[in-house]
Amino acid sequence: MENSLIYMDHSATTPMREEVLEVMLPFFRERYGNPSSLHAPGRAVRAAVEEAREKTALALGADPGEIFFTSGGTESNNIALRGVAKRRGTKGHIITSSIEHHAILDVCRDMEKQGYSVTFLPVDNQGRVNPADVEKAITADTFIISIMFANNEIGTIQPIAEIGAIAKSRGVLFHCDAVQAIGQLPVDVRELNLDLLSLSAHKFNGPKGVGALYKKKKTPLSPLYNGGGQEGKLRPGTENVPAIVGLGRAIELAASELPSKADRLTKLRERLIEGLLVIDDVLINGHRELRLPNNVNASFKYIEGESILLGLDLQGVAVSSGSACSSGSLDPSHVLSAIGLDHATSHGSIRFSLGLGNSESEVDQVIEIIKPVVERLRKMSPTYHS
Repeated sequence: MENSLIYMDHSATTPMREEVLEVMLPFFRERYGNPSSLHAPGRAVRAAVEEAREKTALALGADPGEIFFTSGGTESNNIALRGVAKRRGTKGHIITSSIEHHAILDVCRDMEKQGYSVTFLPVDNQGRVNPADVEKAITADTFIISIMFANNEIGTIQPIAEIGAIAKSRGVLFHCDAVQAIGQLPVDVRELNLDLLSLSAHKFNGPKGVGALYKKKKTPLSPLYNGGGQEGKLRPGTENVPAIVGLGRAIELAASELPSKADRLTKLRERLIEGLLVIDDVLINGHRELRLPNNVNASFKYIEGESILLGLDLQGVAVSSGSACSSGSLDPSHVLSAIGLDHATSHGSIRFSLGLGNSESEVDQVIEIIKPVVERLRKMSPTYHS
C-alpha cells in the first residue's frame, strides 16, 4: 500500500497483516502436504488446520468441532440457509431483515422462487430491527431466522442477544451474518443463543477467499454438494490450507486486540463525524451509539456520492459509496431506502470505514480534503441553492 494513500474502506476489505502472511508462507512452499493424507507431511498440515480451528472457536466462545471452514461469508451464508432447508426436506418460512447483505437477501429471494416463504422485516430510521417484530413474524412453519450482527453500510448493531432468546424460546434456528462484526465487536455464540454464524477472514486483516461457519452441535444441516469428507462432509474439497492458517492467526490477533482497537477506532469515528457535521447539509446515517466502532456513513445533500468518491480518489483517499458488492448499481442503496432516505439523499451517501493504519492525522486530512470537493460539486448541482 502506498504511503500517500489514505485508505478508509476497511468494510470492503482490509490489508493483510504481516504476522498473518508470515504464518501462511510455509504452507505455499515446504509444508505443502494434503491434510487428508496419512503420511507425516499430511499429518503436519492437518495439525495446522486443526490449530486454526481451535483459534477460531476460542474467539467465538465455541467448540472446535463446531467450526467449518469455507471460502468466505457468502458461501457460509448459503450453507447455513440452504443447508438447513435441505435437511428439513419440506418448504417452510424464513425470517430475515430488509437491510441484510445481498449474500442473505439474494439467497432468500431465490428460495422464495423455490416455494419457501420469506418475511423481510422492516427497520427503524436508525436501521434497527425490533425484536418484537421478529416474535410476531414467527409462524408454525418458521424454521430459521437470519439477522446480521451489524450492517455493512450504516454500521448499526442489531439486538442479537434478544432475538436469539426469542428464537430459542420458540424452537426456531437462529443464524447470524457476523462478517462485519468479527474483529470489531466481542462475539460469544453461547451468550447470543446462536445456532449458526458466518464470518470472512479478509474483513479482519486476514486473507481473501476463506471464511468459516459456526454450527452449534446437533444443528440439522445438510451439505450443498458432495465430493469428499472434508470439513465433516459439510464443505467437501481439499482445504485451502494457507488461507485457513491465515484466518486462524488473524482471528487470534483480532480477538486479543479487541478492547483497545474498538476504543481507538471509536475515537477516530467520532472525530470524523464531528468534522463532517461542520459541513452544511450533512446527515449521519445509522444509530449514533449502537454502531460499529469503525463505521461512518454520511449523506451529502444535493450531490452524488460517487462524484465525491471520485473526487477523494483523485487526492489519494479511498472510501465507498455503499457496499463494495453492489457499488456498480445505479439503484439507491436498499439499506438507505429501508431507513427512510429519499433517492436523492441516498445517492449522496459515502461510507468511511476505519481500520489498521488510520490515525487522527489522516482523519483531519480527509475532513480538509472533502470540504472543497463538496463545495465544488454543489456549485455544479442544479438542485443546490446556497
